[in-house]
Amino acid sequence: MNERFAIPDTFVIERVYKASPPQVFASWSDPELKAQWFSKPDTFDFRVGGQEKSQGGPPGGPVFTFDARYQDIVPKERIVYTYTLDMDETRLSVSVTTVEFKSEGAGTKLIFTEQGIFLDGHDTSAQREHGTKEMLDKLGELLENR
Repeated sequence: MNERFAIPDTFVIERVYKASPPQVFASWSDPELKAQWFSKPDTFDFRVGGQEKSQGGPPGGPVFTFDARYQDIVPKERIVYTYTLDMDETRLSVSVTTVEFKSEGAGTKLIFTEQGIFLDGHDTSAQREHGTKEMLDKLGELLENR
């Protein structure tokens, strides 16, 4: 039997975008906009208690499932959600994520904080942080091109 273990960790990523807080917030709250920089959701119910779920992966490879519940939403200011990430039938992690939108000059400072429990060595905080930085960079490109 493989040893089971859980590693808690937190990371924070900050980005400044040349877009207003309402524009950046809309990139998270509108499923069509979010699908341009994040995985296209199969379910998207953006409200407190609502679910966002998506599945995908490489052709012939494992299926990754992102399953989130919105815990707190303050329009144009903050989103808090909990989520699990699975690879096929294997749970990789359980996380609480806070996304804050703060005015900074003519733009927005986005503060992304993830508090995760990474399970049994299937994923690490460093890997998740790297992937999240890539997604937030993609969001920045989308906002620049609008």
